[in-house]
Amino acid sequence: METTGIIKSVFYFILAGICEIGGGYLVWLYIKEDRPVSYALMGAAILILYGIIPTFQPAHFGRVYAAYGGVFIVLSILWGWQVDKIAPDRFDIIGGVIALIGVGIIMYWPRS
Repeated sequence: METTGIIKSVFYFILAGICEIGGGYLVWLYIKEDRPVSYALMGAAILILYGIIPTFQPAHFGRVYAAYGGVFIVLSILWGWQVDKIAPDRFDIIGGVIALIGVGIIMYWPRS
């Protein structure tokens, strides 16, 4: 895969992750923190977008979702750090790096 294809793919992974975590967070706020129903509805709409975005990836479903798992791990750690104000510890960081290595192998390693 050429560099522009990888950049585009990474962009779609990050966008999907923001939609999944952000949409889920809005539903979480509705249920756990008694926010208005509009939070749940907006969260549901964003989660629908999350379901659409990965279809723009160049690989097949199984590979995209396997690789996305690693991206989700890292974005969740970052979300917790920025939104919940819980700084990642060294084990979070080590795990996140390992997950990203897995993403690189699964998604972008050259195949014959």
